[in-house]
Amino acid sequence: MKVTILVADDDPHIRELLRFYLEKEGYQVLAAADGEEASLFFEQQQIHLAVVDIMMPGKNGWELCKEIRNAYDIPVILLTAKGEVRDKEKGFLAGTDDYLTKPFEPTELLYRIKALLRRYQMVSKQVIIMNQTIIDRISHVVKIGEEIIHLPRKEFELLAQLASFPDRTFTRDQLLELIWGEDNESESRTIDVHIKRLREKFADRTDDFVISTVRGLGYKLEVKHT
Repeated sequence: MKVTILVADDDPHIRELLRFYLEKEGYQVLAAADGEEASLFFEQQQIHLAVVDIMMPGKNGWELCKEIRNAYDIPVILLTAKGEVRDKEKGFLAGTDDYLTKPFEPTELLYRIKALLRRYQMVSKQVIIMNQTIIDRISHVVKIGEEIIHLPRKEFELLAQLASFPDRTFTRDQLLELIWGEDNESESRTIDVHIKRLREKFADRTDDFVISTVRGLGYKLEVKHT
């Protein structure tokens, strides 16, 4: 089955340029001129990755990205002429996996698409495999080779959440809502404490992954590629 990529951009030249390069790589391409048309494609076909321009008429890229994130488990790359930190922050808050600023090289976008597809293929619902490290959501343990590590519940859920979406930046508030729930009374400092504990526990055990701080935003987990 071919991988289907949605390109949503109001610039017809960008749509055709990306269609040319993506189809050359063997991908099936759906091109939408705005957010509303892109939403219709999701209702009609299975899409494996979306490349979304932010500045579109009607439903903009931030709104479309948030809609995709709420309904589908696929990678999203935001494509925009805006490069300011606040725009990137808004993109990550909307749930994007990656962010590419125009003008860009099509080959760079291809590299990012392939990397994201690989990362999403690494993850299943119950078992997450990162080289020699296995996060087993059924037994609630982390295995590194022959070693079995039992983590407190919140630490395990936090690690599993980050590992389920390698290289995706999560804000502290997002992690609080995902792990502790909407009605929790915990503060963002709680996330910092749990991240510190996870780093301490795994620093000397494995270099399969690292939990990185994204300044001014939150955290992301990066997997070492062998």
